[in-house]
Amino acid sequence: MADTRSYLLVETSVGKTRDVVSRLRTVEGISYVDMVTGPYDIVAVLETKDLNEVGNLVTEYVHVIPGILRTITCLAVSV
Repeated sequence: MADTRSYLLVETSVGKTRDVVSRLRTVEGISYVDMVTGPYDIVAVLETKDLNEVGNLVTEYVHVIPGILRTITCLAVSV
């Protein structure tokens, strides 16, 4: 069950965005992946059970994907 939602902003190397999108779509815990315009190339939605799982997913499965230059993880909050 996903209790924690996060938005991952991804900057990629030139010409690698489509490859990174394809890889991100195979990662369990990532529910949506879109190419976008602006300072980042990709926005992905992570749905995990807790904050520890977010950290593990990003460090163990996302940061190892070739073509990713940097990421920012934004946690969704309830207001």
